[in-house]
Amino acid sequence: MNEVLQNILTRRSVRDFKEEQIKDEELELILKAGIHAPSGMNKQSWQFTVVQNKEKIELLAKVIREALGRDAGYNFYAPPTLIMLSNDKDNTNGLADCACALENIFLMATSLGIGSCWINQLKTICDEKEVRKVLTSFGVPENHIVWGIASIGYPNSLGKEHERNNGVIKFVK
Repeated sequence: MNEVLQNILTRRSVRDFKEEQIKDEELELILKAGIHAPSGMNKQSWQFTVVQNKEKIELLAKVIREALGRDAGYNFYAPPTLIMLSNDKDNTNGLADCACALENIFLMATSLGIGSCWINQLKTICDEKEVRKVLTSFGVPENHIVWGIASIGYPNSLGKEHERNNGVIKFVK
């Protein structure tokens, strides 16, 4: 089977990570894959903010929990690394650009045996006072929305395979 398709077909959301930090060389490959994603008009106006500090990851989870009224267990599945993708609020392609980059990140992580999960809660609460305070301390620009987060790390267990809806393809010839 084609190796790209094989990688796509075997990618799963992982929600159970080992505490061990991923290797710097692996992180570099993952980020390289992300920045080589397509972007609208090739603006590449995104920012990739990498957080590899457990206390800072927990702080971000705490302010998100409080902003959204989540329970104490909300913690991005406790990964050793978070990659936040943000883009200028005025970029109408910001969400799509970050989504393309995230998919590249997920696929590269899968190819390296690293688990990943898309975290999607920040997009509507970036400007909540305590959330913005933490994002700013991480270097996320004030004019950016965090469109998505990749939780990544070595998996403790593999994600579940889900059935696919086969009725979504229509041909017009």
